[in-house]
Amino acid sequence: MHAFVFPGQGAQTIGMGKALADAFPAAQAVFDEVDEALGEKLSSLIWEGEIEELTLTKNAQPALMATSIAALRALESEGLNVADASFVAGHSLGEYSALAAAGAISIADTARLLRTRGTAMQEAVPVGVGAMAALLGLDFEAARAVAEEAAQGEVCQAANDNDPSQVVVSGHKGAVERAVEIAKAKGAKRALLLPVSAPFHCALMEPAARVMADALDHVEIRTPSVPLVANVVAHSVEEPAEIRSLLVEQVMGSVRWRESVSWIVAQGVTEMWEIGAGKALSGMIKRIDRSVATRAVGTPEDVAAAIAALSA
Repeated sequence: MHAFVFPGQGAQTIGMGKALADAFPAAQAVFDEVDEALGEKLSSLIWEGEIEELTLTKNAQPALMATSIAALRALESEGLNVADASFVAGHSLGEYSALAAAGAISIADTARLLRTRGTAMQEAVPVGVGAMAALLGLDFEAARAVAEEAAQGEVCQAANDNDPSQVVVSGHKGAVERAVEIAKAKGAKRALLLPVSAPFHCALMEPAARVMADALDHVEIRTPSVPLVANVVAHSVEEPAEIRSLLVEQVMGSVRWRESVSWIVAQGVTEMWEIGAGKALSGMIKRIDRSVATRAVGTPEDVAAAIAALSA
């Protein structure tokens, strides 16, 4: 059994997906569809633009989704179907990629939702007011205790439970800076502020959650062809109304990635394919459960190797 997983923000690079688009017409079609949905040549920014502009949340989110779905379409054109997977899951914005992959939301609607989501998350908190920090070497409970101690009347929450040794905290800048110092004092191997433009997955994102609730009300969500393991509940969901609700909750809620991977493994999955840019999730998965085989699929060479491995 295998699952398809889809990366989140931070995986973006200039040129991602270009080789896929050149090699596979089905991959090029995805970028064309996203460009049309957004009314702009996002593909030009992805392939030839400046990394600073691509990294802007409003651009990075639809760009990473487009790259993931392009990689999936390349796999499908070689004979692999998403329905061959037992589950799909994604890290934060990757959850939208997973839903598009499973046919629950159209690619065009997903692109527009992610542009809205990225813009709303960026605008929810003025630049410089919020921050995020990675705490390395502390488990989730220890990191949550650090966040609570650091809050001191401000917002500071454990936002991403990535793996047993990496938890990201999010909130007001001063509180997050306090969390970094407290974490170091409590034995964290490293604690560092992240180069992000807003404090994602915490209570400060409430304005963005309201925007997404409205946006999602105007989009058709179908039952996914493969069950989605959702970030905020860390188990599978298939009911469209529940998916809609969880996508709103996800804006402010914790990304329970460690628990999600463990749940997927408990269902008998032995292999996880990271579809799209980078290999960040593969690294997290290995730290969560060494028994799981991982495969990153983001280039034509990766597609060929994956198809060859399936037919061996």
